[in-house]
Amino acid sequence: MSEVLSFSESEARFLETYLPIEKKDASKLPFVTLTFATSLDSSLALAPGVRTQLSGAQSKAMTHYLRSRHDAILIGVGTAIADDPGLNCRIDGVGGYGSDGLDGQPRPIIIDPSARWTFNEQSRIFTFAKEGRGRAPYIFTTNSSPPAESVELLQKYGGKYIPLKVDPTDVEHRRLDWKALLERLWQEGHHSVMVEGGASIINSLLEPQNQALIDSVIITIAPRWLGQGGVVVSPKRRTDQSGAVIPASLLQQVRWHQLGEDVVLCGTISP
Repeated sequence: MSEVLSFSESEARFLETYLPIEKKDASKLPFVTLTFATSLDSSLALAPGVRTQLSGAQSKAMTHYLRSRHDAILIGVGTAIADDPGLNCRIDGVGGYGSDGLDGQPRPIIIDPSARWTFNEQSRIFTFAKEGRGRAPYIFTTNSSPPAESVELLQKYGGKYIPLKVDPTDVEHRRLDWKALLERLWQEGHHSVMVEGGASIINSLLEPQNQALIDSVIITIAPRWLGQGGVVVSPKRRTDQSGAVIPASLLQQVRWHQLGEDVVLCGTISP
């Protein structure tokens, strides 16, 4: 059995302001938490497709605690291919780890426009689903005919493919329509989603037209540089009406908290 993790309520107190709440508006959009681990040079990995361990044991436990507080976890296909992730929650007391059923286990969401992620019953995410320690993923794709064997495997464990919409104002570059995606997640009963990566997904969500969809930001900063050529989180450069360069984004309600050798940065995006 995979390692059972512990993260107490007292340890989690600093996170409480930034955790999902039931929205009072009529947007029908889930609470979105953007969270990831980064190096001192804003890198998620040494190179594309290279699995890179950044955060320490306490930060890892915090990530699983955060998963227990969200209905869904979202990643891109590049991360799914590179990491063969389990995308479950291993906190003690969550479904499959000290309690019956799947209570507390989030739904994995994979953004895979061309349905290029190849998986089977031995993939970690399905191993956990078979053993009752996680859920099968929902995969968003623009491919109208994904592989039949993949469709069958997903359905066997309660997952499925969902049609993915692209931004109608940018069909040429097939930019992700985040609002439509989040509306669909709400319709599927997921009222909170934790966006974990990778870089292309995070950078897409940080584009100016999408930032307002982010409710909370929780970033683990590891005390190391990965060096040039890494996979970097960095929003596109922005300019004002006069053409002058301005900050791409600002955080407010900022709080810093040390976990082991890592530092956790919490905040909300300034409107």
